[in-house]
Amino acid sequence: MQKKISLKLLPREAADDTIIKEYIARTENIAPQKVTGFYRVKQSIDARGRQVWFNVTANAFIDEPFYGRQPEKSIFKDVTHAPHKVIVVGAGPAGLFAALRLLEEGIQPIVIERGKDVRARRRDLAALNKEGIVNPDSNYCFGEGGAGTYSDGKLYTRSTKRGDVHKVLNLLVQFGAAENILYEAHPHIGTNQLPKIITAMREQIIACGGQVLFDKKLTGFIKESNKLTGIITANGDKLHADAVILATGHSARDIFELFYREQIMVEAKPFALGVRVEHPQQLIDSIQYHCPLPQTGPANKLIRGEHLPPASYSLVEQVGEKGVFSFCMCPGGIIAPAATSPGELVVNGWSPSKRNNPYSNSGIVVSTSVEDALKDPGFKKLMKDEKLTASHPLLLMHFQQMTEQKAYTAGGGNFVAPAQRLVDFCNNKTSADLPVCSYVPGLRSTGLGHVLPAFIHTRLQDGFKMFGKKMKGYYTNDAVVVATESRTSSPVRIPRDAETLSHPQFDNLYPCGEGAGYAGGIVSAAMDGERVANVISRVLKG
Repeated sequence: MQKKISLKLLPREAADDTIIKEYIARTENIAPQKVTGFYRVKQSIDARGRQVWFNVTANAFIDEPFYGRQPEKSIFKDVTHAPHKVIVVGAGPAGLFAALRLLEEGIQPIVIERGKDVRARRRDLAALNKEGIVNPDSNYCFGEGGAGTYSDGKLYTRSTKRGDVHKVLNLLVQFGAAENILYEAHPHIGTNQLPKIITAMREQIIACGGQVLFDKKLTGFIKESNKLTGIITANGDKLHADAVILATGHSARDIFELFYREQIMVEAKPFALGVRVEHPQQLIDSIQYHCPLPQTGPANKLIRGEHLPPASYSLVEQVGEKGVFSFCMCPGGIIAPAATSPGELVVNGWSPSKRNNPYSNSGIVVSTSVEDALKDPGFKKLMKDEKLTASHPLLLMHFQQMTEQKAYTAGGGNFVAPAQRLVDFCNNKTSADLPVCSYVPGLRSTGLGHVLPAFIHTRLQDGFKMFGKKMKGYYTNDAVVVATESRTSSPVRIPRDAETLSHPQFDNLYPCGEGAGYAGGIVSAAMDGERVANVISRVLKG
């Protein structure tokens, strides 16, 4: 007999399979030897009280042979001679999962990626971190695997109605991810583990007869009436296919500009803009797990015990009818420069799989609309200089870019970031000095009120104070605020029909993922890629 059993366990108990078997036997009022094995179905941490608990749901085997979890495996077809081809623009999660789904349907994907393969990207990331040199086509946002590959690999999503979350997670396990992502409440792979998974996906696509082409930047479309017959790349290649999936990511400004020039419909979309805040991980552990901070010792000393992961947090408040919220929280993580062009400063965060760095960082951002941007004095001047109208579809993209350029100037160049201690930030005080920070290019003490739009700055100040009331100890000058966190999502939406998922002007152009405005993270982008591929398959097969 197999039975799902829910248990409430101490951290040390949840880490010991023998103890879990004993609890299963006690719950079922049977002898321990009758429990032949179990595997975890769900696991979450409850730290609301003074005692931290693990809630574990186990699939227990009682009086029958035990066999481990059997993750679902997808079957991919040989598409070398397939009758239909689809061009997939972008090798991020939306593009890769779309390509894999096309293989399952017997359709040949031709994946083009403006950047380099996942391992070659590392050299460009090193140059950005250490030398302040940004490659516009190979950086934290562009290249095989997309922005998520070198930005933590968090797999949590609330978009469960958009597709099959379990299939996405099972596919990741099939290509090398650890099975714990199938049962943990907030699964995470880690930036150090993702490259091998992405590589395995690419190898599968090629082995089945698909194509994956690097250093291929989309620069034009081949049009025929209300259809696209192909695309043109920067080096003059012309590729033809039955359909085009556009999965270019939230930072592909050149694609948005291409659409605007070609009079292909795009529209402004609200996004979020703010900063990244970094605390000592020990402090966040102390707050969330109710354990005392050590008076002395190294910054990465385990005060939470060996059986608890580094603590995270999720915060949101309404300030002046605008949401101020945490985004992409990285326990045991690192702040990284995520710019895609010279002269613009963007920061993001990532964590390795063990999350064992001594710092904890998170984006803290404010919802931003066209109406907000139009009220900003600095942006009004830019609009006049650039002859931008209030209805311009790329208006928020220009607003985003303006803020990033101001941050770069305030940092003094080479991607040094302007920063303040947290309490100083809220009190409009330029910090006399700054704490040690994980951000490799370095920090410069600067009043961020001169960098951020006023409505962002004041709402962040109020938000941080409110967060400090929720998390006692969070509001401290031991934390540092770093500008700017501006690539939370795309400031542009590429419209598509709700049923056909195709662009209103082209029956076979399928905007997809974060860059088109239909996803917000690895899993939701992957689900959107699969969803679009499913629709294309139905259309092509009649």
